[in-house]
Formats: sequence, C-alpha cells, structure tokens
Amino acid sequence: MIKNNIANTLIANKGNIFLAPWGEDARRAGEGLCVFFFMLIKVCGMRDPQNIAEVSKLGIDMMGFIFWPKSPRYVSQISSRAGIIPDRVNTEMLDGKQSDVKYVGVFVDDMPQNIVTRVYNFKLDYVQLHGDESAVMIDNLKATLIPDIAPDIKIIKALSIREADDVKRWREYEGHADMLLFDTKCKCVGGSGEQFDWSVLEGYDGNIPFLLSGGIGPDDVERVKAFKHPMCVGIDLNSKFEIEPGLKDVEKVKAFVSLTKPSQREGC
Repeated sequence: MIKNNIANTLIANKGNIFLAPWGEDARRAGEGLCVFFFMLIKVCGMRDPQNIAEVSKLGIDMMGFIFWPKSPRYVSQISSRAGIIPDRVNTEMLDGKQSDVKYVGVFVDDMPQNIVTRVYNFKLDYVQLHGDESAVMIDNLKATLIPDIAPDIKIIKALSIREADDVKRWREYEGHADMLLFDTKCKCVGGSGEQFDWSVLEGYDGNIPFLLSGGIGPDDVERVKAFKHPMCVGIDLNSKFEIEPGLKDVEKVKAFVSLTKPSQREGC
C-alpha cells in the first residue's frame, strides 16, 4: 500500500495506484476503482514527554510543538549557558516519538536562526509559520535548510480566517509554502478554541493542500466528516482536547481519532 505524505488518499484498481486529495468523490476517479480515504490528524501544543509518547501511539500523523515564547504551550530548550553553543533540547521529548509521526515546529515571526536551530535539535519534519512571514522569508528559510540541514523539510503557512477575503491571502504563498493551515482569526495566535465559518473555504481555489484548524473539539466528529474540499488533507487539534495547556486528554484524542479516521469507503 502506498501512502502519500501530503494527500494521504489512496485509490487502487487491481494493483494500480492513484493518489488524490482527501475528500474527493470516488466517482470522479472513474468506475471500478477501489477507493480508500485517509485523513491527516495533527495534534498541536504538545510538551510533556509522557503525554507525547501516549498520544503518538493513537494513530495520529503529525504532532506540533510551539516555539513561540508567549504561548502557554511554549516548548523551551535547555540553556547551554555558554553563549556560543546553541541551547540543547530536552531529549525526553524525542524519546517517545513514533517513527511514522511527523514533528511540526510552530513559530511566530521568529528569527531564521532560531528556526534552523530547532529544526536541527528537534528533528522537525515541518515548519509551521503562524505570523506575518512573507514568501521571501519562506524561500530564504528553505534555501538555508535544504539540502544540508533538513533536505526533506516542508513549510506550512498558517492563515487566520474570519471572512472570505482572509482566504484570498493564499495567493501570496503559492509556489512557496508546501501546505496551508486555516485557523480562526483572534487576538491570540492559535489555540483560542474558537471556530470560524468553514463555508468561507468554498472560495479557496488554490493548489496548495491545507489543514483545517480552529477550535475543533470532541463534539465536532460529524461536522468534520461532513466537511468536503478537494484540497483539504486533514485537521489540526489542540485546546479542546486538553486537560491543561500543553497536556492532552489521551482518551479524548483516542476516541476522536477512532471516529474520524476514514477507512475503506467505496468500490471495494
């Protein structure tokens, strides 16, 4: 079985594999196809080593670590107290990582050298930029990281959404970001627990795959299942699954994953 690291949708027909975005209607691919739907689930705002190990085993695909000092879920590094040696990572956080779970570092208008240090120390697979970072900044960051430091690194650009016009900002990042994340526009930077009107995403006609974020909680199972967009590849979970900031309720995450992770759907 082939698993696309972006779309995570697999369509097979007698040994032939066809990949397409999650949410695409099977009938659009033609008759006689065996269709499987897979949805990426990202759990963000992780910090506690034991919690990381437990949540990693629940069938999620991505795990987010917030490196913005103003966040209550901020992940700090251990000071080297040397001045010339980069701060060290708490290695306990990496010990519980499952090999198939991708690590995402979340940054807000941070200095490139800070991002590069954390990509290297935390072995990040994705960098999520949640501020006002420009396309030029993304290109420069990629040029620094690829190929020597992190040859397979991917960039996620978060866009804060309240109304349809906010969605149009995606055009600034076409050809630069590898993925988008649509989050709720609020006074804070993510993790507000507030939702936006998902119907405004009907106006998104770009080619960059995206994650749906913004206050998704345990009671949103059916709403998530009902949401359809050809470029939506998954969802982002955070504050609504917490016992306290940075500590996820393992049972709530487990139940949500089991109810929302699509499996064989049609034609098989």
